[in-house]
Amino acid sequence: MSRSESNRRVDGQRLWDSLMEMARIGATPKGGVNRLALTDLDRESRHLFQSWAEAAGCTVTVDRMGTMFARRPGTDPSLPPVMLGSHLDTQPTGGKFDGALGVLAALEVVRTLQDLEIRTRHPIEIVNWTNEEGSRFAPAMTASGVFAGALTLEQALAIEDKSGTTMGAELDRIGFAGPLPVGNRPVHAFFELHIEQGPILEEEGTDVGIVTVANGQKWYEIRLEGVESHAGPTPMSRRKDALLGAARIVERVNAIGHAHDPSACATCGMIEAYPNSRNVIPGSVFLTVDLRHPEGDKLLSMSNALERAIDEIAAATGLIASWKTVADFPPQPFEAGCVDAVRKAAARLGLSAREISSGAGHDAVYMARVAPTAMIFVPCIDGISHNEAENMKPEWATAGADVLLEAVLEKAEVVGSGGG
Repeated sequence: MSRSESNRRVDGQRLWDSLMEMARIGATPKGGVNRLALTDLDRESRHLFQSWAEAAGCTVTVDRMGTMFARRPGTDPSLPPVMLGSHLDTQPTGGKFDGALGVLAALEVVRTLQDLEIRTRHPIEIVNWTNEEGSRFAPAMTASGVFAGALTLEQALAIEDKSGTTMGAELDRIGFAGPLPVGNRPVHAFFELHIEQGPILEEEGTDVGIVTVANGQKWYEIRLEGVESHAGPTPMSRRKDALLGAARIVERVNAIGHAHDPSACATCGMIEAYPNSRNVIPGSVFLTVDLRHPEGDKLLSMSNALERAIDEIAAATGLIASWKTVADFPPQPFEAGCVDAVRKAAARLGLSAREISSGAGHDAVYMARVAPTAMIFVPCIDGISHNEAENMKPEWATAGADVLLEAVLEKAEVVGSGGG
């Protein structure tokens, strides 16, 4: 490593201060953040990010999905940008770092380039994607999905929240229905830094996760129809209890996950029983199933096992079952060159690293369909995320941002600096 390269480090305190200041927007009493997509709080966070990006020498533009791009020019304006970023929206009981770390570490990379007067051939763009979480507007990763062509702009803008308000209307209301078209433009590379949202890195004492693949996901919505009747006079042998059927499906889902260990995840996240009265046998139940695996054939095996289980349990309990698939993401490998840039960056910095898969969906999953892409994971305390208790150590954030800086510079091509 040259002398000038050895001096390339982010300002970890500045990054941490930015994370803490952003976390004040939507702060919850339990120490988390509630900053749902396209709310007034989301607008406030966007304005803060824009002011910081412009102060770092970037030009900020917005596309029709409200995604923000903060560009630092390169020496050759004809070249496509190296993009890096994540999202600023959160879960209703979210934490300070999910998404925000990726955006603000990207900002810190650009601030560092400004401090060190480092010039690159390729432009560099910080990205704040709209509605990654999908908590208010489903599905998740909406804007990156439109960028990658998985959703049409019209479909996305028509998505409604529980009140019937559309994404398009809220983008207009908060002033972020931008003029730029969505997608259909070259990207040289995309990098996303994120907390692991799992326990592996912390438990192993590993500094950095080199993400090689994002798990495939298949989401189901299931409805079971039985007969609601009085809990007292109805004999056990005559019941068609929809909640009993649902309970057996929940147990089977858990078994399917264990049968496909060590990389499988199988979850029932929602269950709604009707009429939800203490002395009425439930006549109808709605539940969701989330299946994940990094290998496509294993994910298919899990989904086939679930569909067989639904039919078997419905027949055994006298219920009518219907189901539909509401999300189907195949496993997404990340591009070897970008992954190698992350691997070499960690090695140059003397950080411990290991290959890892992503159990969660991220905007990088969609970006991998249209551009060379990689992800960097750093630990979070106890692996907790999507929770107000989500936390990390400042040195972990700094290490991740340093790796991001080095990986980005490899792809953006350094052509000069204040040091020579």
